[in-house]
Amino acid sequence: MIAYLVQRLLLIIPTFFGITLIAFSIIHLAPGDPAELRAGGGLGAGAEGGLSTERRGSVDRALQEWRALYGLDKPLHMQYLIWLKNLFTLDFGMSFKDSQPVWGKIVERLPATIKLNVLSTALVYLVAIPLGIYSATYQYSFGDQLTTFAAFVLFALPSFWVGTMAIVFLGGGDFYYWFPPGGLQSVDYSPGWPWWQRLVDQGWHLCLPVLMLSYGGFAGLSRFMRSSMLENLRQDFVLVARSKGLAERVVIYKHVLRNSLIPIVTIMASIIPGLVGGSIIIETLFSIPGIGQLSYEAVLARDYPIILAVFTIGSVLTLLSILLSDLLLSVVDPRIAFSRRAV
Repeated sequence: MIAYLVQRLLLIIPTFFGITLIAFSIIHLAPGDPAELRAGGGLGAGAEGGLSTERRGSVDRALQEWRALYGLDKPLHMQYLIWLKNLFTLDFGMSFKDSQPVWGKIVERLPATIKLNVLSTALVYLVAIPLGIYSATYQYSFGDQLTTFAAFVLFALPSFWVGTMAIVFLGGGDFYYWFPPGGLQSVDYSPGWPWWQRLVDQGWHLCLPVLMLSYGGFAGLSRFMRSSMLENLRQDFVLVARSKGLAERVVIYKHVLRNSLIPIVTIMASIIPGLVGGSIIIETLFSIPGIGQLSYEAVLARDYPIILAVFTIGSVLTLLSILLSDLLLSVVDPRIAFSRRAV
């Protein structure tokens, strides 16, 4: 297993370089000039609309100086090598938008995103796995058909539309004010509040965002769990366990469930990157100051350092989580032997 682990870690290095090279090229070759946006945008059109030649020359010199300050005047391959060199010291550079350190902006926004996604992930697994077990053990029952129908309906509804409707109907839009429409704290929030009051206030603000971020996972993960359980229920070892006189509860939860968790563990490879990547739509819709909202604003402003920093962190976490899911498979399924793979 150690040989396999070393082999996979060595494979991560060229994969990471390939991912960052492609991402760096796409981001820098995308339409839009950060210098123009930094200066207010549309300066080229403004010159055609009446700016004097002298005034336009001053603007062009200012833009050239700004590009030189951030290294945007260098060839693309030189920019990539400089960025890669700084990356090894965790120096993601300065934001084009406000000249603040990128790492500081990410650290500032990270707690809100982790809090939102950890609660959402926990809710998804706590609901979807028991729901999938129930649907599989009571196949074709009314409850199974109802949950299957509800799952497909929820899976088909886009989160931005459901989130907007939730704000309109439940967030004080035109009907009820059961939940706040955005943010993580009340307007009259005070650090002097008791801990339980601060906890209740933040939980109240997180109810709608967590639910909007989770409902799609209910549908997808519960269907995965149901199909995996049904597949294992048809296996010979289940028939042998029942023939030995084991209780149905023991057969389901001790034998079938463990084998059914294998695809669920594989799906977990996408969870860890999501804890940092966050949900751009939900965070933007509910005005949550997280990584998702930061990424959205960075894309609009062509803030290359922030975009690349978030993408790089997400890429590293994706590669590590895939490795982690492979290792967890050996825990769930002892038949997997990494030592034979590495030979």
